Amino acid sequence: MPIGRLHHLVIDGPDPHALAAFWSAVLGQAVTYAADDFVVVARSDRESGLAFQRARDHQPPDWGDPARPQQMHLDVMVDDVAAAHARVLALGAHRLTSAGPGAGEGDVYADPAGHPFCLVPRPGWAPPVEDGRP
Repeated sequence: MPIGRLHHLVIDGPDPHALAAFWSAVLGQAVTYAADDFVVVARSDRESGLAFQRARDHQPPDWGDPARPQQMHLDVMVDDVAAAHARVLALGAHRLTSAGPGAGEGDVYADPAGHPFCLVPRPGWAPPVEDGRP
């Protein structure tokens, strides 16, 4: 049984609105959510997609240069953040940051190779992860 489902691929940049406008035009998809520092482009407001997050001191990646690597992370939607927290730790992840005591929205983890990802509560529009649908 899966722990979660891919929610967004989150891309850092200096201006999330400009990045969203670019990718919206490239993909022919709408901006479905917009806040000052976070914007989502998806086929609808009931689907996952690309998300753009403000990185204040953003330096663009330099392909092939390990000093300036790619700057993205995965958001993984889960039915139960606390249960998913325990399961990803058992698989070899470790927590990088926490929004507060215990597992909860805003927690950032790293996979065994150090790639960051977030566990986020499943939005109400998405079917339960446990039913196995993508």
